[in-house]
Amino acid sequence: MAKTEKTKTKASDEINLNDPKYYFNRELSWLEFNRRVLAEAFNSQTPLIERLKFLAIYSSNLDEFFMVRVAGLKRQKEANVNKLTPDGRTPQQQLNEIHQKLLPMVTEQHQFFEKTLKPELVKFGVHLLNYIDLNQEQRTYLQSYFEEQIFPVLTPLAIDRSHPFPYISNLSLNLAVVLKNPETKEDLLARVKVPKLLPRFIPLPETLRIEKEEEVSVWTGVPLEQVIAHNLESLFPGMDILEYHPFRITRDADLSVQEDEGDDLLLVIEQELRKRRVGGSVVRMEINPTMPSAIKEMLYEEMELEPEDIYTVEGLLGLKDLMSFMSLPLPELKDQPWSPVLPRWLQQSENVTDACGNGEEAKDIFSTLRHKDVFVHHPYQSFSATVQRFIEQAAHDPDVLAIKMTLYRTSGDSPIVNALISAAENGKQVAALVELKARFDEENNIQWARKLESSGVHVVYGVVGLKTHTKIVMVVRQEEGKIRRYIHIGTGNYNPKTAKLYTDIGLLSCREDLAADLTDLFNFLTGHSRQQSYRKLLVAPVNMRDRFLTFIRREIEHAHSGETGRIVAKMNSLVDQRIISTLYEASRAGVTIDLIVRGICCLRPGVEGISDNIKVISIVGRFLEHSRIFYFYNGGQEEVYIGSADWMPRNLDRRVEAIAPIEDPEIGKDLQEILGIMLSDNRQAWDLKSDGEYVRRRCSDKELSAHQILMETALKS
Repeated sequence: MAKTEKTKTKASDEINLNDPKYYFNRELSWLEFNRRVLAEAFNSQTPLIERLKFLAIYSSNLDEFFMVRVAGLKRQKEANVNKLTPDGRTPQQQLNEIHQKLLPMVTEQHQFFEKTLKPELVKFGVHLLNYIDLNQEQRTYLQSYFEEQIFPVLTPLAIDRSHPFPYISNLSLNLAVVLKNPETKEDLLARVKVPKLLPRFIPLPETLRIEKEEEVSVWTGVPLEQVIAHNLESLFPGMDILEYHPFRITRDADLSVQEDEGDDLLLVIEQELRKRRVGGSVVRMEINPTMPSAIKEMLYEEMELEPEDIYTVEGLLGLKDLMSFMSLPLPELKDQPWSPVLPRWLQQSENVTDACGNGEEAKDIFSTLRHKDVFVHHPYQSFSATVQRFIEQAAHDPDVLAIKMTLYRTSGDSPIVNALISAAENGKQVAALVELKARFDEENNIQWARKLESSGVHVVYGVVGLKTHTKIVMVVRQEEGKIRRYIHIGTGNYNPKTAKLYTDIGLLSCREDLAADLTDLFNFLTGHSRQQSYRKLLVAPVNMRDRFLTFIRREIEHAHSGETGRIVAKMNSLVDQRIISTLYEASRAGVTIDLIVRGICCLRPGVEGISDNIKVISIVGRFLEHSRIFYFYNGGQEEVYIGSADWMPRNLDRRVEAIAPIEDPEIGKDLQEILGIMLSDNRQAWDLKSDGEYVRRRCSDKELSAHQILMETALKS
């Protein structure tokens, strides 16, 4: 991956590399990432139903952004925290700029759905109608549906002097209903919550669908809130319904966990989850422009909102519910189905009798790992046949003595957890570190922790003050009178469902030095160990940042010596100021740097004399880019690392992370090839410019989609 060196700048040139002008704002950079997600919905090359999916992802991402990031900025503002970010902004400045940048983006999203995608869906027999456009027969059906399925669930709440303003739950869609008492002629106000447990879009039966000439209607329906709105007489008998206005709110939903050595962390998290259900302060309200100013001002005051908290948009609120259209039977309007392949090394493994006792044949992964390290790449290669199988085989292998692993996020019906339970029932020592603070998965992880504990698994919750984000497994096996340890170190969660949607990589090995490091790391996580040195692993928060800075400075030294300096790094986000400033030093020394950063990037590339040897691309497409790969040319002694950490302060300082060196030359070349494919992408790649704008690459000759190429490569292998 070496490249010819570029321009060099004398180190003696006096420049402050921590100057705010050399950094992008973290929150505004995230908004630019979400804009790239939205661009996939706007892109005519994206299949139609997939375009709806990207609209939904964009909205879902925004919900979390407000619940966590905007909420955090508001807390800082209320606490009079005026510490400047590395880019020189206060919390209030960030809040103002978020609103200024986001409002036109959200407006564009809603207009695009209403004016472009809805008409396009009609061409393929999908009719999302407004209630006022229905004929009498369709209305009669929906009235009956309302009375039978919706009405019993609803609870109208009056708002007046004798009825205090009701609690409005997080991410809820609501109707503000204006009524008139025909006897007193008094105008009244009520709130009706649109139930989340019911489908957001109510389909009409096949006999009532819209038929156009000989065209078959695939789906015809209306939004749930409109069905409720046009049947409000049932909720307010004897009242005149004057008007209704939908609104949607978002609350602060970030957990604030104050850990103490003596606390039962599980109970502390449960208490915080109860607080989250009640909800923190409101951080956003979405409304339609038709809402009268009197109602808007009342909501504004009751929920203590600021001007930048209001988002006025045309059409449907809460577009994340468009994800439900992915279930439509229209395969021609979706991405071609992809089935992860069985890797060649697994096909060549020895057959062994399955230890489950079902008489089937299984592949012996342990025998393969005794001969060589193995690289796994999801979703191109099967997760269930590799990593999951590794854990399941260990659970039933009579020679396995112990299994240790970390669980950050997993699926609701986790076969991984079931394998750990089976292992404990089979008499093996099983230890699972379950991260209870995994955001928005806390409740799910509490349930798994209790289930594991009740089955005899040793469950721990990690180190006080740190999240355990590393993805590691260790299997201890008795072989011919000695102990051998097998390991997996990965970049993604042990979740078979997301393994089909996220790109992640992992290393399976039985290298003794890596296994010894993992033993020390597990002792750090489960006991009172304060291990400060590791043979091979880069471990956060112990040595990871310092080791990465050492690697970057080593490239600087090579460049100063007239040799090639080269760095390629792939990650989700780049925020850490010390690493960014050191990358600037490397660029000034003539080191050629390519960064593949899917999301937030606070580094400003292409600045003359500062970062003109640094290029940054982002790839957003069919799969969520989640793998982390770090390459250093090292004077021709190339080094490649993989693991769970991004270059962010939270990963390097406040999480337990592990990055592992790749010592098998063949795997190292495979990873370099993946980086090369990413860098050559001209279908889903965006180039970051020095002014902060991302520009989509244009295909001048042959289209090169990294995801498509890697799928084809997997099939060929």
